[in-house]
Formats: sequence, structure tokens, C-alpha cells
Amino acid sequence: MPAIVPTRLGQFLFWVGVPISIINFLHKADLSGSIWIAPAIAHAAILLGAFLAWVLIKWQAHRTNTVPPIPTQGSFVLAAMVGNTGYLGYPVTLALVGREYFAWAIFYDLLGTTLGAYGFGVALAARFSGTLQNRRHMIQAITINPALWSFGFGLLFRGVAIAPPVEFCLETLAWSAVALSLMLIGMRLARLNFQHSLKWAAIGLGIKMLIVPLILGTILSLFGLTGAIAEVIVLQMAMPPAFATLVIAETFNLDRDLTVTTLAMGMIVLLIMIPVWLWLF
Repeated sequence: MPAIVPTRLGQFLFWVGVPISIINFLHKADLSGSIWIAPAIAHAAILLGAFLAWVLIKWQAHRTNTVPPIPTQGSFVLAAMVGNTGYLGYPVTLALVGREYFAWAIFYDLLGTTLGAYGFGVALAARFSGTLQNRRHMIQAITINPALWSFGFGLLFRGVAIAPPVEFCLETLAWSAVALSLMLIGMRLARLNFQHSLKWAAIGLGIKMLIVPLILGTILSLFGLTGAIAEVIVLQMAMPPAFATLVIAETFNLDRDLTVTTLAMGMIVLLIMIPVWLWLF
């Protein structure tokens, strides 16, 4: 396909597809219980991933008296903390757990990952790059994010009855957006090239997709989160690094090769880890 196709598809999903999906699935989702715990756990996962990555960098420096370049450190920390809980986490959650608990995935993504990526993630990227020149643009990216706006509208109109024909159209568009989001990931992955950052990529994925979900997943029951709810949160925590990490890496001149490698490897690791997490939780 022409190079413009994934770009236009991404724009359509960002402005239209994903917002419609959020409004539709949120309309019938169960919001009972301590659903506000989801974003808190998301922020805990982000901070834990960043902390473990920082500790590993310091340990490497102490053991070998060498440290990776500053841009590589920045990309490494980002890969360990920010997951693809939207374009990939949504369809995975819908397919494996169902729409009843989909609101937990939405809260985790929009109030957790999105804010963490374009808030704490951008601050870290600026720290590692030594520049804050694009901070204003990242703040604008949060405020005009249509997914956040549709999240608000979805909550506002939950009690509004929808005519069956309109509901059918929303349902069709919502599931079409889910399918298109997976196709978009495939298109983007097809354009990525593996680089020679396999060691740090593997370590970062180990933190992001294994250690963090295992540590936090084992304590979910202490907050009364079990069964399908625990599955949703663990699956969101175990998602591979988000494409937002590549956007941030390119914006702040971090290690793009490492970021691209973790994105591609993460998708492969996910296929292996999903059965493991479903078995454990």
C-alpha cells in the first residue's frame, strides 16, 4: 500500500474510530465497584517500570563501569514504563474478557497510560534529551485528545436511551474501529526494521511485560480485585511498549533504534505471554 495509507488510517482512528468505540462500549460497561483503582494501578505500573529501569542502568554502571548513551537510557526507561493499552489493549480486553469490564481498560488507558506517557514520559524524555522545547506541544496533545473527550461524553450520556438503529450503527462502527486498529498495528510493524539493540530491548521488555505485571498482579487481591477485573488490569499492564514511545523518542532525539526494536519484539513476546497471564490469573 502507499505510505500515506497507514497515516490516514491512524488519523481516522485517532479522531473518529477510537472515540466512537469508547462511547459505544462505555455505554454498556459496568462502572460499579472501585473502578477508579484502575488508573491508580496504571500509574503504579508506570512508576515501577521506570524505577526498575533506572536501577538496572545504575547497576550496569556499577558492575561494568560503563553506561549506555543518554538517549539510549531515555528510550530504555520509556519502553519499560508505557504500554500499548489503547490500540492493542482495547481489542485484546474485548476479545478475552468481554465488554462488561471494558470500562476498567478505558480508565486504565485514558486516565493512566495516556497521562503517564504524555506527562511523566515527556518529562523524562526532556530530561534525557536536555531540552524542554516541545513540552507545550505535548501538553496540547493531551488537551485535544479526542479519546479523552469521548470518555467524558460516554460517561455523561450513559443514562440516555439510544434508538435501536442508532445503537446498531454505533456498534458496527465500534467493532470496525477495533479491527482497523489491529490492521494499523500490522501496517506500522511492516515498516519497522530491527536494529542492533536486542540486549537492552530484551531487558526493557522483561521489566515491562513480565516483572511489573507479576509484582502488581499478585497484590491485586489485596484491593479486592479478582476474576475478570484482575484479568483486565493484568492484560493492560502486560501490553508491549506503546507507539507513543516512538513519537516521544523522535520528538526528543532519543535512541530511535532501541525504541523500534522494543516495539517489534514486544508484539512477538505478547503472543507468548497472553496464555501465561490468563493461566496465572
